[in-house]
Amino acid sequence: MLTELLIIIIIILIGSFIQGVSGFGFGLFAMGFIPLFFSVKESALFVMALSLVVSASIIFRNYKHILVKSLLIILSASLTGRIIAFFILNAYGEMDFMKKVLGLFLISIVFYLLLSNKEPSAAMLKTHIIPIIFGFFGGFIGGIFAVGGPFFVFYFLLIFNNKYRYSANLQVVFFVNNTFSLLLHGLNGDFNSSFLLYFIVGVVTVIIGTTLGLKMFDRLPRETIKKVAMIIVSLAGLNLIIFS
Repeated sequence: MLTELLIIIIIILIGSFIQGVSGFGFGLFAMGFIPLFFSVKESALFVMALSLVVSASIIFRNYKHILVKSLLIILSASLTGRIIAFFILNAYGEMDFMKKVLGLFLISIVFYLLLSNKEPSAAMLKTHIIPIIFGFFGGFIGGIFAVGGPFFVFYFLLIFNNKYRYSANLQVVFFVNNTFSLLLHGLNGDFNSSFLLYFIVGVVTVIIGTTLGLKMFDRLPRETIKKVAMIIVSLAGLNLIIFS
């Protein structure tokens, strides 16, 4: 158990550091490895709970850059996706094939990020369809796999040139979505006391990782960190496909 705990600590430390620097990546990285120790459902709940701490740490630093009006539509769409994901996760979360599906999904996310250089027109950005689409799929995928972040990342990179606004508003969406999903699962009785030790150790670890990441936020190009994260996520996805 001690070896397992140490490996999990390293995983969430690296994941929280990546999110501190780039604004996202904790769920992507952690969900590439945590399901090797727990079921997909247990892993998603564990990662979502720790994601609250990661997001709260970043919000605490950058809260002055939050623009509430820009969040209303995408939050509404994402919460709708989370509700649907809640029922699907309860129905299929314990099935072994979900780990292979997750591995394929992680790799597809990497391709999505690599091929998402073409930006929509300014006219399209003014419509509601963009935040609705990215919000729904971000909430849906995040509710099942705890890795819906790339959809929100792409949206906020499109509408914000200021990296502090991008990061602060992105964390608000993560925080609200994860809180909503955890409340649903809590009411459904999906939590158990066996995760308490992992969670307590995890909270301390993600605070350390996020703090270190935030210190690098102003120094390293975000694109460099994102490229490194994509390589790691690809390897994690292949690991799940081959060995699960």
